Amino acid sequence: MEGVPLLTSTQSTVAPPARSFKALLGVAFVFAGIFVCSVVTVNQHTTHGPSPPSSNATAFSGDLRKRCSELYMTQTLNHFEAIPDTYSQRYFVCSEFWHGDGAPIFFYVGNEADVELYLNHTGLMWENAAEFGALLVFAEHRFFGKSVPYGADASKHLQHLSSEQALADYAVLLREIKAARNVTKSAVIGFGGSYGGMLGTWFRIKYPHVIDGVIAGSAPVLSFLGDTPPANLTAYSQIVTFDASAAGGSVPNCVANVRRSWDVLFESAKTAEGRKFMGDALGLCEPLATEEDALSIPGWMKSAYEYLAMGNYPYPSSYIMNGVSELPAYPVRAACLPLEPLFPATKEGNRSLLHAMRASIGVYYNSTFDTPCYSTSSPSAESQVDANYWDYLFCSELYQPQDQGVNDMFWLDLHNDTAMAEECLAQWNVTLRPLWATTVYGGHKALKDTSNIVFSNGNYDPWSGMGVLEDMSESVVAVKVDGGAHHLDLMFSHPLDSPGVKAAREVEKAHIRKWIQQVHDARGKN
Repeated sequence: MEGVPLLTSTQSTVAPPARSFKALLGVAFVFAGIFVCSVVTVNQHTTHGPSPPSSNATAFSGDLRKRCSELYMTQTLNHFEAIPDTYSQRYFVCSEFWHGDGAPIFFYVGNEADVELYLNHTGLMWENAAEFGALLVFAEHRFFGKSVPYGADASKHLQHLSSEQALADYAVLLREIKAARNVTKSAVIGFGGSYGGMLGTWFRIKYPHVIDGVIAGSAPVLSFLGDTPPANLTAYSQIVTFDASAAGGSVPNCVANVRRSWDVLFESAKTAEGRKFMGDALGLCEPLATEEDALSIPGWMKSAYEYLAMGNYPYPSSYIMNGVSELPAYPVRAACLPLEPLFPATKEGNRSLLHAMRASIGVYYNSTFDTPCYSTSSPSAESQVDANYWDYLFCSELYQPQDQGVNDMFWLDLHNDTAMAEECLAQWNVTLRPLWATTVYGGHKALKDTSNIVFSNGNYDPWSGMGVLEDMSESVVAVKVDGGAHHLDLMFSHPLDSPGVKAAREVEKAHIRKWIQQVHDARGKN
């Protein structure tokens, strides 16, 4: 919920609203030509033409858009009513490895961010394209990136934003891509991480005639209410805590110090003197004028640990920061280093503890090393729009409540469906549907009844606790990525990759090969 992270093109020290962070999946891939059919038109607007193949074709560096064609399709706005309204959906085709009909189509199931982010980071697709002769397609999710209906007025038409509409977009897009290329024998293999992995899963469940198999990385498809067995609502915070523990590789006192800091903050929030103490110790730019202002700070700080846990990769990476800056290797461990000492329960000890917390969250909020103070009140326009759109999805259909303060390092905060329903109605004028995702997509039972999905989850990824961790059947399998964070296996290979992620990619590759063979056997190789 990458997703993928709802970050901006410029580094921000501002957290999106708390619900957007909790629901973040986040940790979000065509052909040249113009054709028209009775339902949809595909119009080429190429700003990044495909580069000719070279002897270095499999060395992937720089901006990979240069190796693709950027295209726009005139897409149906509402697939479930016979109305003429349309919008322009963006997608990329990367055809340098394509062997033609019979060779597979690797399809990235776009999620809640600009699709360029996924194009440039989904190494599993790129690194296997040459061997399989695959056509790469990166599709953008409606209302994100440049695929925004109604332009500046998009927020007035959010009734057209839903996972169901997005899946229908992808089904139509693939139909037209295959028709334009006269493709009848090719397998379509889906790839998606986080919300994209959820979409890929549901794509396979709802459109098995369109998508032949899916690699679903870090997909919390078991995070919804109404399922049997029920969702583990405390798993997310528990895994963030694991990453900060000695068992997760961090210094021994980190968890205890983070846990104690909340008591200091909540107590300081009660008085003007305490709020000044709190703001000064944490290095906040704006004064905390009210207790309400001060009580927003713990959630903002917790968000840093959530993002660092999702990006707890074994090497420096810019993915969680949307390419703007780089987090260090194992950033949770780096964030815990200032919290190694034991701080006495005195005013000066509390001050030292909050100074250490400031340095700790700075691994995320000051990743550019040029932030003199932290601002918590002015998110950029782009990050706020993406956060708002995800917030709408959360309220309208993808409600993922979470609980914390139970066997973790955070304060007690249990979900409240009634309060959330009131907030969703006030903000979006929509009725919260707590059971809708399980109703429409089926939960455990649907996963047991479908086929050809590989679910991968890393033990450092907070979302893994709501993912598929055990095989559902012979063809719906779980791959545990030891030493992996948020869909690390989908990314480019790295010399510091753990044995667990290397093994996971081999399993995924074997299943891709099997799915392609199944299609060849069913449709004929020639």
